[in-house]
Amino acid sequence: MKKLALLSILLLAACGREAAPTVASKPGGKPQVLVANYPLKYFAQRIGGSAVEVVFPAPGDEDPAFWQPDDAAITQFQNADVILMNGATYSKWAEKVTLPQSKLVDTSAAFKAQYIEIKADSTHSHGPGGEHSHSGTAFTTWIDLTQAIQQAEAVKTSLAKFAPDAEKNFAALKSDLEALDARLIAVGKRLANTPVVASHPVYHYFARRYALNLQAVLWEPETVPDDKAMEELKSILAKHSAKWMIWEGEPAKESVAKLDAIGVKSVVFDPCGNVPDAGDFLNVMKANVEAIEKAFP
Repeated sequence: MKKLALLSILLLAACGREAAPTVASKPGGKPQVLVANYPLKYFAQRIGGSAVEVVFPAPGDEDPAFWQPDDAAITQFQNADVILMNGATYSKWAEKVTLPQSKLVDTSAAFKAQYIEIKADSTHSHGPGGEHSHSGTAFTTWIDLTQAIQQAEAVKTSLAKFAPDAEKNFAALKSDLEALDARLIAVGKRLANTPVVASHPVYHYFARRYALNLQAVLWEPETVPDDKAMEELKSILAKHSAKWMIWEGEPAKESVAKLDAIGVKSVVFDPCGNVPDAGDFLNVMKANVEAIEKAFP
């Protein structure tokens, strides 16, 4: 009887003991990494490789910075092993939900002191996201490629325990980004403070890093500017005599023609916040750099 009683006690103790946590908590044995935008998806995939499953739930037709996830998407974030956020107030929705702090990574935290604050009174809309303003903290952090490298390094640190090749993969990514950064620095030197306009106020960090004398309007690539928009641009050009406009995406042909008529040419530098139609983040950045080099030889 004593032996049976002792055995029962040992069995109960074993049942009450919590199992040791495992690194891979998702089906298939891979840690799940949820990301706030496409650049972070690309960084996580390059750095983590096949050791992790990277999930970017924002739809392809929305700007992830203004996306409002549904309950299912929020649950995905909450249940992830690692949550990679852009920082710089990028994901407005995250301020209204509870995310596990132990899994949360602010990839821009290293350069928080260098954030740019914007004052903008006007609002506008593009895509299903509704009206919004670009006032507050500038959030397109990664198009200063030195900041992109710091964000990628934060990704590497968060994935190192899951991915044995994280350090090596990060080094290769860093080298790719440094090469493009050097080419953009050279373009900035050639421009030597020449005035340039942008179709959208998303290039603050880009302009600061590469010494561009840039002013922005609130245009969309798919929308042809009306007479009011053209008059507002002409008012800017009266004091800021730009000969080039930088667009987020390929502009409508009629928009290009309207700009040509007033002596302004068009060049695309796609921030690539969402998944591109073709290629990947590095392909898009290479194409951006080539277009800028061609525009400003």
